Amino acid sequence: MAMTYTGDVTPGDPAVVRELSHLTIAKLAVDEKMANNCYLLTCRESGEQLLIDAADDSAAILQLCDGRLGSVVTTHQHWDHHRALADVVAATGAPVSAGAPDADAITDQTGVEVTYRLQHGDVVPLGRCSLEVIAVAGHTPGSIALLYDDPDGHPHLFTGDSLFPGGVGATFGDAQAFATLIEQVTTQIFDRLPDETWFYPGHGKDGQLGNERPHLAEWRDRGW
Repeated sequence: MAMTYTGDVTPGDPAVVRELSHLTIAKLAVDEKMANNCYLLTCRESGEQLLIDAADDSAAILQLCDGRLGSVVTTHQHWDHHRALADVVAATGAPVSAGAPDADAITDQTGVEVTYRLQHGDVVPLGRCSLEVIAVAGHTPGSIALLYDDPDGHPHLFTGDSLFPGGVGATFGDAQAFATLIEQVTTQIFDRLPDETWFYPGHGKDGQLGNERPHLAEWRDRGW
């Protein structure tokens, strides 16, 4: 099944699913205007589930997880990535994790307390699987990526809005924020992970690091 997965999703359509040896990844697009991606990860052995970004459309998210959600990770503080967080947490009781520098802003915007304030290098358990937290400040101070290092295949990286096919995330004209983001994406993602790493961004199509690596200098020179 993994070979037929493309990662192409459209808001309003069913989730697309990627089956790994130990983990299932379901990608759901929500909101026609923003086209946010939500990712439901399920440990195949334990059945435990983790949602990355309750971005919008709580009904679709709750239908996807079938009421068995164990936790929610919010990749960063921007409003379009947590519009459904309050409803999802109210329905499931799932604890919420987020990068520590963004946690207060997420609570202020959603009314949801962040249970776990994540730091670079933390490990988020998911049944028999686990995800490593990679801090990538710049898009927001507390933006994080989540790495699943598949023991039977290549790494899988959930990047929020920090990395997309074609460039890093927006830094809204802030030169220092861009310098931080491009440096951290380079050193903590590209310098560490192999070309076959498949990454899953907060909007749009997936990518592979090997396709983007040749363009890092170009991104740095253009400043966005």
